[in-house]
Amino acid sequence: MDALKLIEQGSIREDAPKFNVGDTVKVHVRIPEGDKFRIQIFEGTVIAKKHGGVRETFTVRRVAHGTGVERVFPVHCPTVDKVEVVRKGKVRRSKLYYLRDKVGKAAKVKSKV
Repeated sequence: MDALKLIEQGSIREDAPKFNVGDTVKVHVRIPEGDKFRIQIFEGTVIAKKHGGVRETFTVRRVAHGTGVERVFPVHCPTVDKVEVVRKGKVRRSKLYYLRDKVGKAAKVKSKV
């Protein structure tokens, strides 16, 4: 177990993004196309953060063309180029799975002042 902890300590990114559940974020993802890379931006609300250390992930949800789309991103993955916080959210839960059932304005998260 100690060897696994040492490996985890070496592979954690120091420039890991700082955000919380409820924040609206723009995730810049590197997409390989042939021998080049392009950046794709996925903007939405963070509805969950899971695990910890190297295995830490976060789930981002947005509604595109009337359909809810969720993507799970690893925090320490090299394909996640950067995470921009668009606005901070005011929530009282650690998981916002109830937003899946909401439609329209009811699916919004209040903003911190």
